[in-house]
Amino acid sequence: MKKEILVSALLVASMSLSAQKSAVIRIHTEQGKQIIPKEIYGQFAEHLGSCIYGGLWVGENSDIPNIKGYRKDVFDALKELKVPVLRWPGGCFADEYHWMDGIGPKESRPKMVNNNWGGVVEDNSFGTNEFLNLCEMLGCEPYISGNVGSGSVEELAKWVEYMTSEGDSPMANLRRKNGRDKAWKVKFLGVGNESWGCGGSMTAEYYSDLYRRYSTYCRNYDDNRLFKIASGASDYDYNWTDVLMKDVGARMNGLSLHYYTVTGWNGSKGSATNFSKDDYYWAMGKCLEIENVIKKHIDIMDKYDPKKNVGLMVDEWGTWWDQEPGAKTALYQQNSMRDAFVASLTLDVFNRHTDRIKMTNIAQVVNVLQSMILTKGKEMVLTPTYYVFDMYKVHQDATYLPIDLICDKVSVRDNRTVPLMSATASKDKEGIIHISLSNVETDESQEVSIEIPGVTVNQVSGQILTSKNITDYNSFEHPNVVVLKDFKDAKVSKGVLKVELPAKSIVTLTLK
Repeated sequence: MKKEILVSALLVASMSLSAQKSAVIRIHTEQGKQIIPKEIYGQFAEHLGSCIYGGLWVGENSDIPNIKGYRKDVFDALKELKVPVLRWPGGCFADEYHWMDGIGPKESRPKMVNNNWGGVVEDNSFGTNEFLNLCEMLGCEPYISGNVGSGSVEELAKWVEYMTSEGDSPMANLRRKNGRDKAWKVKFLGVGNESWGCGGSMTAEYYSDLYRRYSTYCRNYDDNRLFKIASGASDYDYNWTDVLMKDVGARMNGLSLHYYTVTGWNGSKGSATNFSKDDYYWAMGKCLEIENVIKKHIDIMDKYDPKKNVGLMVDEWGTWWDQEPGAKTALYQQNSMRDAFVASLTLDVFNRHTDRIKMTNIAQVVNVLQSMILTKGKEMVLTPTYYVFDMYKVHQDATYLPIDLICDKVSVRDNRTVPLMSATASKDKEGIIHISLSNVETDESQEVSIEIPGVTVNQVSGQILTSKNITDYNSFEHPNVVVLKDFKDAKVSKGVLKVELPAKSIVTLTLK
């Protein structure tokens, strides 16, 4: 390992070259211009595995404690997380979902086969009303993914009317018949999902024409204003972005992007909990590669939209490991400290690019992929990723503070280089500065020196997420292996904030 400069050469002189790992950060409070949109911390709930049924929803007659059918323990945990936006019903499921099957009396709703995920039969007891009511109760924005792949323009147009119209119209009156008089506020509308793949196997040119048609008939009713999001690229498909920016342009408010930290799409993706240090560092390199991918997509968007009117929406991201052995539902995976670091490092990347990125949605909220929460019967477990989102919620709608960072790096396989420190700094509306720090190093602590010119720090408090092993996770038998604790190893010395950051730890500091 060797010392390398990540951002600024100005701090080299102050860098400690002791045997202990160390890092230096300078925070530029006077350069803070961009707001970190709260929607950067968005969630995603697809009809996949037990995300909806058994995760968010158990029904009013369940013996599992619930609030109007929503699992009480899961609801309370999400409320604490201050979820800003929730995407639904997919994912691939969205382009086979016909919304009228999920409205009206539950006993009259037709069952359906979920052909995308396991061929399971769903009873449609969780539909439009249930989702939008949940968002209201959580205080979050709903993000509806519309069916373009197997649906029709008329179907999506009527869905928008059903949800948002206050008029004396057929769909608004159908909503009233179903027990909801007042229209919901629905801001975010996805026009299809992964239209290049499970959403229809389309070309970019064909989808561009379809988007223009669909979006024309998805109207604004009364004072509801739709933020229309086009189905964007997967990972490295820069041509898709180029075609949509050229052919759709300002007709869309946002363009999606999907990126997963995954070892490969064929064969084994590796265990979520049984992995080596080499596997861990590789995952850090893969998750950080999203920054170069984002930059390339942004460069294309800037070419057609220099004023940045179209937002980049990373509405699917996270880790994708092998399904847990013995799991009864699709894409159920455990969640270790490695996943926590993927979350913290990726959020740090997003926070640096909020001039273009306006929303992201981790996949997924309960029981699927890199979830916040796991459930089994009446039991619930919070994952390490949940705690990262809990620590980072202080950055929602705060002013991003640019930083210079010098730290150690490590080389990993596939010619990737991984910085051993990552950080985000922000100032909230009350003027309080929060700093999130991630020590990626598995075995050694780091001494972090933080300079904040022009700011006097009188009080420092913090929380830390760490564990004995990088493979540690929370199980139903041992739910508190990885939990937040108070952090006290930060102090001000001669105007510099000194932080002793343990190995494999994530810390958020509050400065007053």
